Amino acid sequence: MGETSFKIMLIIFNVIFIAFIGAIVVFIREYHRKKKAYIEQIKTIDILHKKELLKTQMEIQVQTMKSIGREIHDNVGQKLTLSSLYLQQLVYESKAPEIIDSIKNIIINESLEDLRHLSKSLTDDTIENNTIFELIENECKKISNLKKCKISFKSDSQIKPVSYRKKSILLRISQEFIQNSIKHASCEKIDISLYENEGKLHLKLQDDGKGFDVENLKTNGIGIKNMKKRTEMIDGIFNLESNIKNGTKLTVVIPI
Repeated sequence: MGETSFKIMLIIFNVIFIAFIGAIVVFIREYHRKKKAYIEQIKTIDILHKKELLKTQMEIQVQTMKSIGREIHDNVGQKLTLSSLYLQQLVYESKAPEIIDSIKNIIINESLEDLRHLSKSLTDDTIENNTIFELIENECKKISNLKKCKISFKSDSQIKPVSYRKKSILLRISQEFIQNSIKHASCEKIDISLYENEGKLHLKLQDDGKGFDVENLKTNGIGIKNMKKRTEMIDGIFNLESNIKNGTKLTVVIPI
């Protein structure tokens, strides 16, 4: 009886030992499977972030090209057309050569200078070579030149440098907000402020337009969702406030 009990205990021990070993094997295999899945997920997230950043850069380039197109049409084109008309009139009236030289210096040379400036904006890496303050300030100047609404920009004189990625995204968010305010909100004024506080950069954009219902997803649209998504890509906080007839306010806070 004792020998039988011993054999039974030995069998039970072996079964338990085998089950234990099997459990360890299953655990290790599951661990490696989850680890592999986690690594793949990280890679996927990284790829998505890179794609989103590339999309942001492309949108900024498109916006820049549109701005340059307007500049050529509204500024350089008009100057050259005007100079051509003046010269034709002067030739017809046989005016003095010094008047022609004056027109050449004032109108044609100014147009060439404008074209050089536009050419430089195409060849230079604008985002890389400018601070976030300068990028947003230049965007505000472009809008002011269009004279569609008043736009003001205030910023701290000293702001710590931020990465290319953060500058690209903050610039695109600013452009998106400004475009939405002009096109959809029928605003008369846009106020933008940029300042640093406790190691974080605060970007605030506000218009006096007709506003909308933030809770209404249809109203929010893809533009706002993209702005929020991009803010999250750089570990930022996105806060949008709007009320019908009371304008819209957007605050983006990111770590520096």
